[in-house]
Amino acid sequence: MDLPLFDLSTVAMATDNFSNANKIGEGGFGLVYKGKLEEDQEIAVKRLSRNSTQGLDEFKNEVMLIAKLQHRNLVRLLGCCAEGDERMLVYEYMPNKSLDTFLFDVTRSSCLDWRMRYNIILGIARGLVYLHQDSRFRIIHRDLKVSNILLDKEMNPKISDFGMARIFRGDHGEANTKRVVGTYGYVSRVCNGWNFLSEVRRLQLRSFSTRDYEREEKPWSVLIPS
Repeated sequence: MDLPLFDLSTVAMATDNFSNANKIGEGGFGLVYKGKLEEDQEIAVKRLSRNSTQGLDEFKNEVMLIAKLQHRNLVRLLGCCAEGDERMLVYEYMPNKSLDTFLFDVTRSSCLDWRMRYNIILGIARGLVYLHQDSRFRIIHRDLKVSNILLDKEMNPKISDFGMARIFRGDHGEANTKRVVGTYGYVSRVCNGWNFLSEVRRLQLRSFSTRDYEREEKPWSVLIPS
């Protein structure tokens, strides 16, 4: 595995022993903590919850996939920790958190002018083109949503959370899947009966509906103000 390994003691020290004061997020995988290494490098630590049913598979998937990818619009995985029962992923820290914290907040959304929104959309598109066409591996994210778009200090978007991603062989245009995965509200209705991915369907799934307000998650259309 071509990925730096962090000692548990190093990660614990960086996060002040996983202090609640350093907790910055929570998801199906587990808790996310902000930390600082000895060289003053800020990090984000994703700690696998022992109660997570799919967390271990997602941990392995992220380690296998993100370690092989490098692009300015993809979040950078710095390393991982696999010591005893602990499974953690260590990322570069994104000071502006995720895109949803801006879009769905009345005050913060006013900071996103047209130019900034355009740059965010363009950055996400560049990241997807890299995943789908330009990288050594053709990868379908399968859970792209605003909470998985992180923003650096200059508001550049970075696609994150590759736990559900699927890799294609370079010479394959489609692949079988055991089940439909993703988050309701971001998965197109037309894919509900599909059990395989293809280039054509990949393009169709990028056409996020602007009418799916009844779904659990808010739609991408909020990026374009009325």
